Amino acid sequence: MPYDDIFLEADDKMNKSLTALADELKGIRTGRASPGLVDSIRVDYYGAPTPLKQLASVSVPDPRLIVVKPFDAGALPEIQKAIQKSELGINPTTDGKLVRLVVPPLSEERRRQLVKLVKDMAERARVSIRNVRRDALKQGDDEEDKGDLTEDEKFKLKEEIQKMTAEIEKKLGELLEKKQKEIMEV
Repeated sequence: MPYDDIFLEADDKMNKSLTALADELKGIRTGRASPGLVDSIRVDYYGAPTPLKQLASVSVPDPRLIVVKPFDAGALPEIQKAIQKSELGINPTTDGKLVRLVVPPLSEERRRQLVKLVKDMAERARVSIRNVRRDALKQGDDEEDKGDLTEDEKFKLKEEIQKMTAEIEKKLGELLEKKQKEIMEV
């Protein structure tokens, strides 16, 4: 596999790990209403698990309220059940047309637990990124052994991958810090 392919594959995998972490962090409750809190909810709609955002519009009219307005009023009971079954920890209320989710403020203890959870998520992402780096470097060594890469190309690849890893880990750190601040805000 040529130098460029190894580098691009590693870049793609590292960025996917970062994107997956960002998506995972959207679902963490911060005491403030956000449409991201209900993004991962799947509703049993005519026997098929369907993402909530395909069945309803989700809006945040104020900082403590999420309003879900189904496109099909018949889906309202199923949407309500799906929200109750989710790990969101918010009890939905309905008026026949809308589902309202009042986001309660978080206690200090719960905030600290969420920060710990977010740190664990970030660490798993870091491990994933480092595994990609290890695999790419091993691939570079293997290609050099086969004669497809020169020694200079291998060392250049190693430097580039290390630089890319440092950049991705910096972005990960910024993402983590931002989410921690968001969680600890009162």
